[in-house]
Amino acid sequence: MKKYLILILLIPFFSSSQVNLSYAESINNKDLYKHIEVLSSDSLEGRETGKPGQKMAAGYIANQFRKIGIPPYKRKSYYQKFKVKSERHICKCDDCDLAFFKRIFKSNQTIRGENVLGYIEGSDLKDELLIITAHYDHLGKHDSLIFNGADDDASGVSAALEIAEAFMLAKKAGHGPRRSILIMPVSGEEKGLLGSRYYTDNPIYPLENTVANLNIDMIGRLDDWHDNGNYVYLIGSDRLSYDLHNLNEKINDDYIRIDLDYRFNDKDDPNRYYYRSDHYNFAKNNIPVIFYFNGVHEDYHKPSDTIEKIDFDKINTITRLIFLTAWEIANRDERIKLRDDL
Repeated sequence: MKKYLILILLIPFFSSSQVNLSYAESINNKDLYKHIEVLSSDSLEGRETGKPGQKMAAGYIANQFRKIGIPPYKRKSYYQKFKVKSERHICKCDDCDLAFFKRIFKSNQTIRGENVLGYIEGSDLKDELLIITAHYDHLGKHDSLIFNGADDDASGVSAALEIAEAFMLAKKAGHGPRRSILIMPVSGEEKGLLGSRYYTDNPIYPLENTVANLNIDMIGRLDDWHDNGNYVYLIGSDRLSYDLHNLNEKINDDYIRIDLDYRFNDKDDPNRYYYRSDHYNFAKNNIPVIFYFNGVHEDYHKPSDTIEKIDFDKINTITRLIFLTAWEIANRDERIKLRDDL
């Protein structure tokens, strides 16, 4: 009798493991390639925020949400539009007169962009929210040069779209998340984290109910520190929550076994990556974050950041890690805990 009781008790564990793994299997290189091919195409002219290419990219993402069955948030729109002032100029060429551009743009140029919101409503814990972000804007074009941004950050957006599809497949099959999930590709990152800052200043869903942010920015290339793609840099995972850090590590140990590199997580890291992508706007609001990143490479912020240089197996592996981490955050009984010593 004891043997049968143990078996019965173990069934939910095995069933849950089999369920999340089965939906992780829906993440595939073919779809990842399709998304990056569109987002990094010349026709989108580098996706600079406020320009036609960025609007086209927003439309593509919204259409993907519609295709997989995510309705417009609050049944109205997929877009959170923003209009903000910015003095920031991104220099995109070697001969650009930066001082001249600073004088021109010091009048506070108005930048108009959109965050694209894919809201997947949870079940018994639906008032709590996990947000997954990736910026879909890039540097645009300069004269005849197009900054395609295949790694930065079409790679992260492709991952976010595949994660959205995996969760929607689960929901349609009766295995939807307990907590709600917001998949939110943002724009304005290259101009100063504008889209994510606008969201945290004007949240659609209460920040106090937001349990964590998983941010994906550049996961498709190798940097100089690695000779194979079996790694990802994790930044910020333990800054606000040991609970989130340990959860992600356990998911990796149990299912993925990629090298988790914390090289850039040091508070004294001179690169200051913790402050340089969209997760930071959530972190400064005391929301636990993980930033998934592959480091910079020779094509960073250059026209040569193109799709033929992308390592799709690498993106696939990291995307599955993020999905399985998100699954655990969304479905466990307790929300992510903040550190006691904050």
